[in-house]
Amino acid sequence: MYITITALQKFYGTKPLKLDAIVKLVKEPDNKYDTEAIACEMRHFGKIGYVANSTSTVVKGCMSGGRVYDKINDEYFAKIKFITNQVAIAKILSSDEYVEEIENPESDVHFLSDSLGKIDPELIEENFQGE
Repeated sequence: MYITITALQKFYGTKPLKLDAIVKLVKEPDNKYDTEAIACEMRHFGKIGYVANSTSTVVKGCMSGGRVYDKINDEYFAKIKFITNQVAIAKILSSDEYVEEIENPESDVHFLSDSLGKIDPELIEENFQGE
């Protein structure tokens, strides 16, 4: 499943983005603007934007933050696949891709999370079946 990462200009613009970079998705239930907000973070930069959650910001073919919110753990990971001047499109990691990232000691997942053992990639796989 693909997501749109927006609000990039509010943080660093597209400068930190590169293809196949790992992005940590973090739920922000206390966000005063959107109770289904999902922040996007990158190694060395911290928060870089949010998963788009509006019909005017979600790129066609991507899932909105609201559709993804209940399907992921409190934190999970995606990989950037496309970059434009204003948004990025990232693929939410499948359980196999997640395990592959964990097995790679150089992967940014190791630098972005202290709770890798608490993340259940099978839950992600179950939640996205048929999407």
